Amino acid sequence: MDAAVLAVEALGKSFGPVRAVDDLTFEVHPGRVTGFLGPNGSGKTTTLRMLLGLVRPTDGRALVGGRPYGDHPVPGALVGAALEATGFHPGRTGLGHLTAYAPQVGVDRARCREVLELVGLGPAGDRKVGGYSLGMRQRLGLATALLADPPALLLDEPANGLDPEGIVWLRGFLRHLAAEGRTVLVSSHVLAEVQHTVDDVVVIAKGRLVHASSLAELAALAGVSTYVETPDPAGLAALCAQRGWVAAPRDRGTQVDDVDAATVGAAAHAAGLELHQLTTRGADLEDVFLRLTGAAS
Repeated sequence: MDAAVLAVEALGKSFGPVRAVDDLTFEVHPGRVTGFLGPNGSGKTTTLRMLLGLVRPTDGRALVGGRPYGDHPVPGALVGAALEATGFHPGRTGLGHLTAYAPQVGVDRARCREVLELVGLGPAGDRKVGGYSLGMRQRLGLATALLADPPALLLDEPANGLDPEGIVWLRGFLRHLAAEGRTVLVSSHVLAEVQHTVDDVVVIAKGRLVHASSLAELAALAGVSTYVETPDPAGLAALCAQRGWVAAPRDRGTQVDDVDAATVGAAAHAAGLELHQLTTRGADLEDVFLRLTGAAS
C-alpha cells in the first residue's frame, strides 16, 4: 500500500471566541519522520484531531492522500493514530484491548499478538491495563495504531512516560517505520525530545505556523556559539561589549553567540584575558525552537 501525504490547507478551528488553529498549512511526506512541534496549548492535538475527522474544521481542509480521512473506505487501515495514553478500559488486558479494535480494521488475534511483540509488550499482553505504567500504555497505544499495518501514523506525544531506554527504542522504531516508506507525524512540545528522530519539523504557536523545514534547515538558523570560562567574567563581558558580541551566562561560564572559538580566543589573548575553557558549540536547536515560539506569543 502506498503511503499517503498528510496535508492541511488554510486550516482553522474556533471554539467559541477561542481561535485554537488559525490559517495553518503544511504537508507531511512518506519516508520521513516529521516532528509537529509547539508549546502546550498551541493547537497540535486539535490539528491532529481534524486530520482524523474527530473535529470539524471551521475553515480550510485536512487531507489524507488528497481526501478527508472519513472519505476513505477503511480509514483506520490507512492511518494509525495514538492521541492519548488514557483511553483504555482498566479491566481489559492489553491483548483484550487490541482484539476489541481488530474487527474495525480487519485483522485477527494473531496480528494482535504480533503488534504486542513489536512494541515490547509481549510478556504483558495478558495483564490488565489498569496495572500498566504510563510508558506501557504509550506502547499499547502505538500497538493499536499499528494493528492494520497502516502506511501513515499520527502519534501525539508518544515519548511521554517512557524511560530513557524506552525513548531510545522509540527513536529507532520510528526511524524503521519511516525507512519502510511510511508517513510518520509525531507531535511534541519539546524539540530536544525528538531532534534525534525527525527529518522535518513543523513548528506552531498559538495555532499558527511559525516554521516548516527540514531539521537541517532549522539547525542552520541557530548558527554557532562559543562557550567560555574565565576567572575574569567582568573582563570577558567588557570584551564582548567592545566587540559587539551577544553574550549571556550559560552553565558555569558565558555563551557568545555567532562567534567561533578561534575569534574569541584571539581577542582574549590580545586583551590579556585568561581563559580556562573555550569551546565552539553547534546549533542549540532548543534555543531556536523557544525563540520561534516565543516570538509568536
